[in-house]
Amino acid sequence: MRATTINDEMKVAAAQALADLAREDVPDEVAAAYQGSRPRFGPNYIIPVPFDPRLISAIPVAVARAAMESGVAGKPLADLERYRQQLSARRDPIASTLQRIVDSVRRKPKRVVFAEGEEEQVMRAAVSYVNQELGTAILIGRDDVIRENAAQAGVDLDKPGIEVINARLSRRNGFYADYLYERLQRRGFLHRDCQRLINNDRNYFGATMVALGDADAMVTGVTRNYSTVLEDVRNVIDARPGHRVIGASIVLSRGRTVIVADTAVHDMPNAVEIADIAEETAGFARRMGYEPRVALLAYSTFGHPQGERSERIQEAVKILDKRRVDFEYDGEMAADVALNPKAMAQYPFCRLSGPANVLVMPAFHSASIATKMLQELGGSTVIGPLLVGLNKPVQIVPLNARDSDLVNMAAIAAYSAIS
Repeated sequence: MRATTINDEMKVAAAQALADLAREDVPDEVAAAYQGSRPRFGPNYIIPVPFDPRLISAIPVAVARAAMESGVAGKPLADLERYRQQLSARRDPIASTLQRIVDSVRRKPKRVVFAEGEEEQVMRAAVSYVNQELGTAILIGRDDVIRENAAQAGVDLDKPGIEVINARLSRRNGFYADYLYERLQRRGFLHRDCQRLINNDRNYFGATMVALGDADAMVTGVTRNYSTVLEDVRNVIDARPGHRVIGASIVLSRGRTVIVADTAVHDMPNAVEIADIAEETAGFARRMGYEPRVALLAYSTFGHPQGERSERIQEAVKILDKRRVDFEYDGEMAADVALNPKAMAQYPFCRLSGPANVLVMPAFHSASIATKMLQELGGSTVIGPLLVGLNKPVQIVPLNARDSDLVNMAAIAAYSAIS
């Protein structure tokens, strides 16, 4: 911007931006900056503290706008929103990765179900989703409990774009029960079992809303184990025709982005399943804006040392050869060979044109262990596991996920409804 001076207009803009920020709902990641105490606007909180992470993207933009409008900007900024995004990305690597997704959803807003609507972080996420102009947030739960919890938490739900639905009182629950019974009657479920699930289980109700087109996507998982939620969702929504449901995690580390699979669904995949996972993850990488270079990982590299478990990976490569897929792939190889160009150079016959950006793990346990270790010890940021391959978009967050995690997953789910 290169302002020639700091004038009163810029000072007023900074003060107004601080006042506006103090009135905003404080999300989980910001509450952490206040030693876990979530402040509310009032006599004891009229201005954010200096270590509030939101300041970096809120105040400079307001000051830059005032400088340009008052004519003291030496180099006016053509796009203030892009400037704000760049500032956010400096402290949050997820921001830049998800920005294209967020922009797409803003152009085509979607109705997203937040299944566990009585939880505080879910309500905050719903408010944030609406405030970011991503679409309509549907909270599933008992109306009185949601309103009471929102009041205690200081969350304002009385705004356009937020809907509260009580599954038991919904006019659609009979229709939803019929749909569920049609799917589950030959798996030992009676009609009354299906009606009970629709009335009492928010995952079943929310997933059925999405399956029947009453909502575009769903995010859930705050109060239940991932595998339990996944089983509930799979009882309602099938895989896309010709696709395999997998879990993929996006790992952001040292300026690199790598997609890892399968991190959620397949325990010990066979060769065909590994080939399917590679194809599904490559397609997901393209939808996220990356040209896939897929490495099928093992403890061995191109036959050394030999081992029974590596044979599955070798067979998967042969299956991909027969399918004539349209992306780069090779294996089996160790992780360092896949990611380090110097290590890869020792194998000049390797088909990859550069370090891999898609890693297909030989088993769920190795994928889960690797991504969690990277997150805790390596300083990496991990988004996911993301569900890929369902016929309708649903994302499952980890237990006790933060509201920002829920918003990110909701945006990804909404983006899947577009793409």
